[in-house]
Amino acid sequence: MKVIICGAGRVGYGIAERLSEEGNDVSVIDTQPSLIAAITETLDVSGIVGHGAHPEVLAKAGADQADMLIAVTLFDEINMVACQVAHSLFNVPTKIARIRAQSYLAPEYSDLFSRDDMPIDVTISPEVEVGKMVLRRISFPGATDVVRFADDRIVMVAIECMEDCPVVETPLKQLSELFPDLNATVTGIFSNGKLSVPNSTDQLHSGDLAYVVCDRGHVRRTLALFGHEEQEAARIVIAGGGNIGYFVAKTIEDYQPKTRLKIIESDRERAIVVADKLRNAVVLHGSALDQKMLLQADIQDADLIVALTNNDQINILGSVMAKRLGCKQNLVLVNDPMYQDFTKTLGIDAHINPRAVTISGILQHVRKGRIRSVYAVQKGSAEVIEAEALETSPLVGKPLREIELPPGIRIGAIYRDKAVIRPDGDTKIKAKDRVVLFAAAAAVRHVEQLFRVSIQYF
Repeated sequence: MKVIICGAGRVGYGIAERLSEEGNDVSVIDTQPSLIAAITETLDVSGIVGHGAHPEVLAKAGADQADMLIAVTLFDEINMVACQVAHSLFNVPTKIARIRAQSYLAPEYSDLFSRDDMPIDVTISPEVEVGKMVLRRISFPGATDVVRFADDRIVMVAIECMEDCPVVETPLKQLSELFPDLNATVTGIFSNGKLSVPNSTDQLHSGDLAYVVCDRGHVRRTLALFGHEEQEAARIVIAGGGNIGYFVAKTIEDYQPKTRLKIIESDRERAIVVADKLRNAVVLHGSALDQKMLLQADIQDADLIVALTNNDQINILGSVMAKRLGCKQNLVLVNDPMYQDFTKTLGIDAHINPRAVTISGILQHVRKGRIRSVYAVQKGSAEVIEAEALETSPLVGKPLREIELPPGIRIGAIYRDKAVIRPDGDTKIKAKDRVVLFAAAAAVRHVEQLFRVSIQYF
């Protein structure tokens, strides 16, 4: 597949890295020569220095033969115009744009991004996607990652196995026998810095991170089984009243009105705007690194601090200070990958990587076949994928024990007729079933083939 990426920043680099590793023909455009030099020196991609919305630059990148254009520059307007030029002059079939300004995405303007107006097939809003991720983490305390699939009926939770975890040192097959009515399947294990897709004889050990796919109604029981019975936060302090912080606060006010919210925002004008828009939250003007400000926000009585400023250092240090002052848990937004590897040693309970969230949102539209949703884990080492089974798929009609799945794939759950099915050896997948599975990076191409629309493959 020929793909053009406009923007060689962190998100553009991450997408280029994934797509080039999978053998796609990737061209990257950016106005900064240093970014193009860095990406072409480390990845098997071609680079063009120039403006991503200019016709001659797109032509040089091979837009006339491109299957897809992904515009992820820092500027919404450049992303939008790049998609328009790609459509009008080069007839590029699929166009994806990152849109940050929420005014473009307002419901009353939903017709803006249509083929007859601004021809963008998919818009990705990092602020909204990250905000939703934050809300999912708040809803399921104890989980280090939470993603929903199949109309929100299936949930993937990443759970750390604590020392007193009752399921450690037990073969996964026995867990199914011990808890037959628990609709949950361990699909991936991150242990000692390595990610693996387990089989039924493998065991979990203390310190492992388990990726569990389960029925939404069984999430809390699953967390408890792994030794996590943390209560949902009733008192929350949000550091940062920007787009993400406001989105999270507004959603909590709308759907969890009993939660007591306080927001710390360093920009006075923004603090006033947020205070006017929210009904019950208390908005304080100040820095999350100011101990007096944290105490003014009653951080010592808070169940959770959620740090969502644009500054990683403020998010990390402010959250560490909050726990020292008595806050029970922290959740931190971390942009720089260099910080993410040692957040745990600093006292960070959980962190969110906005780059990974954005890349996952884009990948689901890049994947071939009937792929409905994609979420990348452990820096792209694996993906959790929701795909729709077709009549022609080799998965359909046979008991799973008779199917030799390619290495690195484990099926976690099946969604059929609004019911969630935990798979076992006797389970038969039917056409139109939605299958949620865990796939190592090297096995993703096999997943695409298993769920491809074309009958020629089979």
